[in-house]
Amino acid sequence: MSAEAANPVSAAEPADTGTTARRRGRARIDLRRLGRAALLGATAGPAPRDRLPDAISHVAEAHRAHHPEADLTVLRRAYVLAERSHRGQFRKSGEAYITHPLAVTLILAELGAETTTLTASLLHDTVEDTEVTLNQVRREFGDEVAYLVDGVTKVEKIDYGAAAEPETFRKMLVATGDDVRVMSIKLADRLHNMRTLGVMRPEKQARIAKVTRDVLIPLAERLGVQALKSELEDLVFAILHPEDYEVTRALVAGAPGSGDALDAVAGQVASVLREAGIGAEVHVRPRHFVSLHRVRLKRGELRGCDFGRLLVLVTEDADCYGVLGELHTCFTPVISEFKDFIAAPKFNLYQSLHTAIAAPDGAVAEVLIRTHRMHKVAEAGVVALGNPYAGQDTAAQPGPEAPAGTAPALREPLAAPTGPESRTGPAGAVTSTTPVTSTPSTASVADTPSGASVEVDASAGAEDERVDPTRPGWLSRLLDWQQAAPDADTFWSSLRADLAEDDEITVFHTGGGLPGTLSLPAGASCVDAAYARHGEAAHACHGARVNGRLAPLSTVLGAGDTVQLLLDPDAGSGPSPEWLDHARTPAARIAITGWLRDHPESTPPPAASTGPRPPAGPAADRRTGAELHADLAGEPAPAVRPAGCCTPVPPDKITGFRVRGGSVTVHRSGCAAVDTMRGLGREPVAVRWGDTAHGRVTLVAESFGRPGLLADLTEAIAVAGAAVVAATVEPPSEQRVRHTYTLHLPDVARLSALMRAMRDVPGVYDVTRARHRPSPRRA
Repeated sequence: MSAEAANPVSAAEPADTGTTARRRGRARIDLRRLGRAALLGATAGPAPRDRLPDAISHVAEAHRAHHPEADLTVLRRAYVLAERSHRGQFRKSGEAYITHPLAVTLILAELGAETTTLTASLLHDTVEDTEVTLNQVRREFGDEVAYLVDGVTKVEKIDYGAAAEPETFRKMLVATGDDVRVMSIKLADRLHNMRTLGVMRPEKQARIAKVTRDVLIPLAERLGVQALKSELEDLVFAILHPEDYEVTRALVAGAPGSGDALDAVAGQVASVLREAGIGAEVHVRPRHFVSLHRVRLKRGELRGCDFGRLLVLVTEDADCYGVLGELHTCFTPVISEFKDFIAAPKFNLYQSLHTAIAAPDGAVAEVLIRTHRMHKVAEAGVVALGNPYAGQDTAAQPGPEAPAGTAPALREPLAAPTGPESRTGPAGAVTSTTPVTSTPSTASVADTPSGASVEVDASAGAEDERVDPTRPGWLSRLLDWQQAAPDADTFWSSLRADLAEDDEITVFHTGGGLPGTLSLPAGASCVDAAYARHGEAAHACHGARVNGRLAPLSTVLGAGDTVQLLLDPDAGSGPSPEWLDHARTPAARIAITGWLRDHPESTPPPAASTGPRPPAGPAADRRTGAELHADLAGEPAPAVRPAGCCTPVPPDKITGFRVRGGSVTVHRSGCAAVDTMRGLGREPVAVRWGDTAHGRVTLVAESFGRPGLLADLTEAIAVAGAAVVAATVEPPSEQRVRHTYTLHLPDVARLSALMRAMRDVPGVYDVTRARHRPSPRRA
């Protein structure tokens, strides 16, 4: 349970009757009616054993719609235990508390979750908020249900203090690595709490909404649960950006006929497919509020077809391409909008063909083409995959006498151990040094029902533990680096920053064993690849070959690149502090910082946090060497970093903006990203330079090729008192040569003079500040 909207209160306490703002979401049941049904059922005595209590009948109906042969007996027993243990508890909104687990279970049932998940969702708050114990749940419902309930149970705040929230998420993610259904229950739990968040204080609403935005929504995206992600985004949008939300809501309310244009195009598409003999369903899918807000910012004035998209559902994969061919033949395609996520699925299991067509009247409609199976996975993600262990060796499955939901192998609760295998962290927090689920050392690839590939632990056959075969690669990496996080604050900041990287690339590695693939966040460098491939052995990495050519470790990798990492045979070698400038993944950053901390005699580490974000407050930024401050009244100093697109240095005029994860990104005032941020409704943050005079800057010199040019440029740089940190010279193109220099200036006020001196070198016709291009992103 989340404390935000589900704190039990006694019947004597007055409930907050504040009005909840209208939210746009899925149709929901009347919780007050459901609560009355639960209470009346309790007072009238237990329901007959041959039928379900009235309060859970809607859950059973939704469950049977996806699983007609499901045995509902265990759901009835779970509801009876949950209702009895929560009796007398009320939510702050006034409803009987049992309405919360019922609503969470209904959300999962509508997504197609199997019986074990629904049983655990009914009981997910019993261990945390009632006298029911985990052993009692295990006795009555088996190890599988007990493990899921324990996975979503929060750690005690009295034991962990301020670290309770991050440690709860750490525990939950470790449990998710063993069974992804744990996170499914948590996402449904947060969705219902967000639906009823209006009864909380505004400041608490904002705090919870920010955690939902930074952690839960990215997790829903990565697990492919689009149905939950879309509604969570709308609910967060309404709380954190109420003005933009009201504008978008007014647009929808003021355009009652907005669907007519899409209906007309849908009719034309259906007619074309019918004539081609392709059996397909054509639906109009309205956009949710956040999606509509993004389209409005991108296109300006909205037209009829902008309010939704067409969804074409077929039976076979090949029919998707048949539909695509017919649409591109009979309509004018917008080629720039075409994407094939069937041949190359997204990392979150998503598969579909995306295109856009122009109807004869000029209306442009976006079209999604997928099979019914792809659509189920697109909406429900991992929830649609059901029990990840179904169909495994029957010898490992429980016998007919075992309780429903019993796990093939007994798993211990996830509570922090207190024996010799534990360690005490900051603030007295006890965390396990032996993870509940091991990180794969050797991975193979298994096909999921969606056709996407996920990593599978080759050692998962251990008798005392299992690893979820549907575990995606990003989760394996997360479970790996979280073990090395030295404290809760580092884990929390690293997690939020890691989840903010919402795009992945796949690179191929060769050398040092069998070739294979690595999944890395977009923008990752050879440093990240080294630690993803070799772990702590990457400390001895001294270079790389990218696509067969020698490259520095700072090289940013692209999708499809082949990388060979070169390790130094000298075991005593280690990373330099400059590696932190190029490390993007938490695993690499934490490992490098740990080595520098343990080897102070080599090179003292720079003033930097172990998290993936630059340090908070006035600490010097590693990329520019200059101090940056953000002035936020009444708030702790956030992490402040210069934007990579314009790399500001003193005395540039600067503007800051909050980004996902809570940090502040600083742009030069003339940067194009500033207008983009303002257009997105982002409020600027007051930022200023500190007292540091030195700094680091990257300059690009454009010149005509001639002998001795490189020597003359470096001489001009040296005379100006700047030190060359890195330099690259691109091969000549049409007699023109581009030089890129990363320079350290003892006084950044002399930057203009340095640039003039470089322009005065014969053959140089322009010197500019570097503007880093962002990595290509998939839609």
